[in-house]
Amino acid sequence: MSTSIPPSEDLYTPLVPELRSLARRGVLRTYRKNAVLINEGESGDSLFVLLKGSVKIFAMDESGREITYGTVEAGDYFGEMSLDGGPRSASVMTLEPCTCAVLGRTDVSEHLVEEPEFAINLVVQVIRRARSATETARNMALLDVYGRLVALLEERRDETGEEASGSTTLESITHQDIANRVGASREMVSRLLKDLEKGGYIELGIRRITLLKKLPSRW
Repeated sequence: MSTSIPPSEDLYTPLVPELRSLARRGVLRTYRKNAVLINEGESGDSLFVLLKGSVKIFAMDESGREITYGTVEAGDYFGEMSLDGGPRSASVMTLEPCTCAVLGRTDVSEHLVEEPEFAINLVVQVIRRARSATETARNMALLDVYGRLVALLEERRDETGEEASGSTTLESITHQDIANRVGASREMVSRLLKDLEKGGYIELGIRRITLLKKLPSRW
């Protein structure tokens, strides 16, 4: 369930200029935590500019097993993959209370006519996410669970900008989060993390993991 809110310049300020002008065309809506904004397989042509909060992009099978493709933070947008009129390729759920500017296909088309340079931004976004999806599929096909675990932790380390040879603390990460990202059970992930902790490679905390040194490529 969403709630419409009146525009506020403070919400648009953190956006880059080209995204700010796009967001102003949309309807501002707020969503509670754990609200599903997009359902995989459904039709829809709305694009969401995330002004506040964060969301996860995921898929779930009939048994409830989930795979998380990634997260989107405030200042970015999502939903662009359905602008071709096809079904949604993934589901999106809020990780915290969120505020979005929601635009339909007509709004986006009018924006592209008036600001054609935004088309490059849109193309780059689609390519970036397609590349990420390809990497996820590749890891699922070619790496075992440990290999996928290491790839994820190293990716999170790279996002912090820290060197692999030093200590890096990854915040707001749980065993279930990792399991959803690598396509394994939480129990298997917990067992592998405990083994790495015993080996002196990591230190486990509450919703955090400290990488103490470079992780071995095989276990």
